[in-house]
Amino acid sequence: MKLQGLFLVVVVVIFFLSYTVLVKGQHQPRKDCQTKCGNVTIEYPFGISSGCHYPGNESFSIICKEDKPHVLRDIEVKNFNHSGQLRVLLNRSSVCHSDKQGNETEFGYSNLTLDNLSLSANNKFTVVGCNVLGLVGTFDIIKQNYTTGCVSLCDQPPLENGNCEGVGCCRTQVSFPSDRNTFLFGSAHVPGLPSVYNFNPCAYSFLVEDGMFDFSSSEDLKNLRNVTQFPVSLDWSIGNQTCEQAGSTRICGGNSTCFDSTRGKGYNCKCNKGFDGNPYLSDGCQDIDECTSTIHTHNCSGSSTCQNKVGHFLCVCPSGYDLNATSNGCVIKEKPVYFGWTQIFLGTTIGFLLVLLGVSFIKHRLRRRKYTELRQQFFEKNGGVMLRERLSRAGSSNVDVKIFTEECMKTSTNGYDKSRILGEGGQGTVYKGTLPDNSIVAIKKARLGDNSQVEQFIREVLMLSQINHRNVVKILGCCLETEVPLLVYEFITNGTLFDHLHGSMFDSSLTWEHRLRIAIEVAGTLAYLHSSASIPIIHRDVKTANILLNENLTAKVADFGASRLIPMDKEQLTTMVQGTLGYLDPEYYTTGLLNEKSDVYSFGVVLMELLSGQKALCFERLETSKHIVSYFVAAMKEDRLHEIIDSQVMNEYNQREIHEAARIALECTRLVGEERPRMKEVAAELEALTVKTTKHKWLNQYSEDNEQLLSGHILSAQGDISSRGYDSIMNVARFDIEAGR
Repeated sequence: MKLQGLFLVVVVVIFFLSYTVLVKGQHQPRKDCQTKCGNVTIEYPFGISSGCHYPGNESFSIICKEDKPHVLRDIEVKNFNHSGQLRVLLNRSSVCHSDKQGNETEFGYSNLTLDNLSLSANNKFTVVGCNVLGLVGTFDIIKQNYTTGCVSLCDQPPLENGNCEGVGCCRTQVSFPSDRNTFLFGSAHVPGLPSVYNFNPCAYSFLVEDGMFDFSSSEDLKNLRNVTQFPVSLDWSIGNQTCEQAGSTRICGGNSTCFDSTRGKGYNCKCNKGFDGNPYLSDGCQDIDECTSTIHTHNCSGSSTCQNKVGHFLCVCPSGYDLNATSNGCVIKEKPVYFGWTQIFLGTTIGFLLVLLGVSFIKHRLRRRKYTELRQQFFEKNGGVMLRERLSRAGSSNVDVKIFTEECMKTSTNGYDKSRILGEGGQGTVYKGTLPDNSIVAIKKARLGDNSQVEQFIREVLMLSQINHRNVVKILGCCLETEVPLLVYEFITNGTLFDHLHGSMFDSSLTWEHRLRIAIEVAGTLAYLHSSASIPIIHRDVKTANILLNENLTAKVADFGASRLIPMDKEQLTTMVQGTLGYLDPEYYTTGLLNEKSDVYSFGVVLMELLSGQKALCFERLETSKHIVSYFVAAMKEDRLHEIIDSQVMNEYNQREIHEAARIALECTRLVGEERPRMKEVAAELEALTVKTTKHKWLNQYSEDNEQLLSGHILSAQGDISSRGYDSIMNVARFDIEAGR
């Protein structure tokens, strides 16, 4: 009944234990961490205080009490092993005779809970005593349980010491599944057998590391030499993923190798051959100087001297001696056999040519092999495996994305010649390239500094490959074999909208019709990304420099490196703020909450640039008008919009439409995101302006043919045209804007 009660308690404890999730990322300990507890060195991933041990697994948290390190609160640690083993001291279990006649059935037991640690396979369950049954087993209310044990029988003290095979002592291998972490073990005297009380008053059971206990019949049957704790080997590992699954989140430092844990989950690290130290620290594995080390010694013998190299050593002989590869000692060089001058010359020449040919061949093979390995390393570092997996999951929409080789990209850009640079920005450098089929493309070399930017690069590839829209720059493929990844786009021949409005490369001759159409195309594209794409997309960096124009001045939205996909069940995301000053949504900047209204704000700034021909930020304007939004707001309030509109845009026939476009731009740039319209509404309103512009053109032509009639009352009869007056002071046409417009 006592045993059943103990099992019930263990069930309740196990049921309410919480599982701690491993913190992802390459965590490293603080610089001020305590590294000693008594005479035991505490090495990462274990640590004594918060920030000093690997997070997410409390089994790595060391408690230092009475100058002794402990894990799991009360298990004393003897030493650590970088390869995933921990040696601890565990208490024994004992049961003593309560009936000197040998009729008792009392069971002495102990329980052990290891949390995220597990028993190593090199432990033995050992029972010391005569006429004793010992059992050890796992306990789990969900998974299958395992039990093993042994029996020790004798009616007098055995004669042989060190023999633990069933007479006075028995033991059995402990080999349980690595995911079991709760154990019960104990022993009981077998009733009905002769009493052994005189020489064996108690029976003992315990776990002990193999080879760490030798049985002595004269000392152990009485009181087990008063030893109450025995060394036990425990296994540990980092996380629950294999090395391949953990990928870039592995914490293995430099000059180290990752290997999958023998526990069946997680991984461990080890220093490469020729290096020693803590492989879990970023710079923990240091070169071993075999020439001076007393632990890692060299095998140079005789007159050969040791010469240390990074990761290895060399045995060097003095002049006139050769190294014997077998003994690593030095032997005197054999004297050469002299031939005639002709034979010497021919032999030397042929030998030199053969050596030269061999060296060239070997260098070529090594260079090619190194080049191949380097390209594979770049492919993996640049997210090639991640991209391949995501493309395979994405379906048939990505079958047209081509993977280009590094040689192709280098040839296409003439070795990335500076004259081929089309532009540079926060997301990378863009080159003009010519593919083998003579097609012209734009090749973008991304700027990468950490793993989060690799994710950003992969995001752009996936995002662009799934967008099918006439006003979005089409992605043709990518190259991952270079130090930084490359994206290959269709080439847009006519520069950016920024160049046409503000640059010196193009003559700024965009008419009102051109600018209105460009605004409609960009607005329609953003509306498609927000509402019609398979997964809503927020561009996050809408600006005139990211709007390209082709030979027909058709707008093409580009540079999705900062874009974000919005899950279907969310309307906004909390992200690290990204964007370009002047175009950045102030609400997003202050709160970090990203939604589609952030793109609406940026588009409003672009629309103001189209109307005014002014840059988004201009430090030559007044202090209160350096930002174009403030510039527009002030002009609208003071009824001087005509002063800031580009002279190539406004004429007496399109002022109403320009006022409407300016109103739309101001609505888009409201400080509160909820007060801004959606891009679908903006696109519809701008589209409606094209009808009015066309109607005014027709009326203009009609006016030239019927000037006298139009000067009368015919205009007032047109129900959809507002009355127009003339201000002789301002010398400009003035319109009465309808209420609410």
